[in-house]
Amino acid sequence: MKYICLGYYDRNKFEAMSEDERNGMFDSCFDYDDHLRAHGNWAGGEALQGPETALTLSWKNGTVAVTDGPYAETKEVLGGILLLEARDMNHAIQLMGQHPSLRFGNFFEVRPAGDLSQMLEASEQRRRKKSQG
Repeated sequence: MKYICLGYYDRNKFEAMSEDERNGMFDSCFDYDDHLRAHGNWAGGEALQGPETALTLSWKNGTVAVTDGPYAETKEVLGGILLLEARDMNHAIQLMGQHPSLRFGNFFEVRPAGDLSQMLEASEQRRRKKSQG
């Protein structure tokens, strides 16, 4: 089963780290990513640019509204996502509980990925009917 792991960090703590501390943290995190890959648990992932580059889209008054920044203002910011392959939530917790970034004050939100395959199939059937008739 796939799990989405959202990695958060405190920008103030990160910026207070020395370059050597940051490099050590990144090196240990990339080593752990390699461990996950080697054991078939890595299903993908990406780092994110800072929240100052974010845009939030919403629907207002019949049109799309674009707002600068992330949806919520918090001390911690979303730094990246990791797609994890695990047997169940306990296994996902076990795997992410070993992630080195936790020792640096970062945290992960772990959620099971939703299975939209039946919903997608039903939608495809409806759209085929519309296009044929």
